[in-house]
Amino acid sequence: MSSGITDVPGITVGHWTDRTAATGCTVVLCGSQTVGGVDVRGSSPGTRETDILAPDRRVETVNAVMLSGGSAYGLAAADGAMKYLEERGIGVIVGANVVPIVSSAIIFDLGMGDGSVRPRPESGYEACQRASPGPIEQGSVGAGTGASVGKVFGAKRAVKGGIGTSSSHLGNGLMVGALVVVNAIGSVHDPDSGQLIAGPRTEDNSMASSMEALLSGDAHNIPGPGSNTTIGVVATNAKLTKAQASRLASSAHDGLALAVRPSHLVGDGDTMFALSTGDQSSGVRSSKEAQENFNRLIAATVRCTSLAIINGVKNAEGMHGVPSLGDLSKSSER
Repeated sequence: MSSGITDVPGITVGHWTDRTAATGCTVVLCGSQTVGGVDVRGSSPGTRETDILAPDRRVETVNAVMLSGGSAYGLAAADGAMKYLEERGIGVIVGANVVPIVSSAIIFDLGMGDGSVRPRPESGYEACQRASPGPIEQGSVGAGTGASVGKVFGAKRAVKGGIGTSSSHLGNGLMVGALVVVNAIGSVHDPDSGQLIAGPRTEDNSMASSMEALLSGDAHNIPGPGSNTTIGVVATNAKLTKAQASRLASSAHDGLALAVRPSHLVGDGDTMFALSTGDQSSGVRSSKEAQENFNRLIAATVRCTSLAIINGVKNAEGMHGVPSLGDLSKSSER
């Protein structure tokens, strides 16, 4: 287990998991003064409350991000987070009412276990109740329960994906963290060396590169549009504007592309959120210093996102006939 994104002050994370049905949801709670941004790049996204995060929208803050399985049905988990936050008076004050801002994105996991079971409002509420600033369980839990990767030879030759986290301490109390649900058509690679970590299984149960399979024309039975998606959240305690938060969300996709190859395919709904809890001032005295500091945040975002993806796959457990990296390693030793 690793702290990861919860190293950022003000961020707590909670899971709801149904291993029998192979689905779940994960909430990132961020309080009442957090600035948010988003970048949706996948061709088949499933999202909620993303438009409000655009820099030109009136509302400045976001109160939670819900990551969920269950395809579009799983967006209902955000209702549970809204109820949880409303009970605590957290949200945008509108007259005598409080309206929590809960952004959300989903993955498609209906084919892994029991597709009739999806995260519901009560699932999201329970995830909120379990939210903690402590170490985060990774792998086949929460929104990563039914995730898989490497599906260019079909879902039956996939490898288990999951949810992972990572963080980077930049000195003087400044931090960046990432939490990513890895459910990609592409294969997962070491972001530095390019070495294959998890890819589609061949006839002899070894793993192949999704990129090479697609380039050679050997990829067949790729799941249809909407059947995949990598989603996640990056967070920092640096004080950012909505435009800067959106820029970090965009940079998170660079980290995604380093680790998932290829990413942003037709059947992917890749979506990344960014959160600024804003309790850490950069203390810069010039525009040049501001630019240099923001570049450091971008670099940390790219690194944290790619490492979170690696951690999600390495900590995953095989289920419902889809083996994990650990299962494949044990099989090769026999």
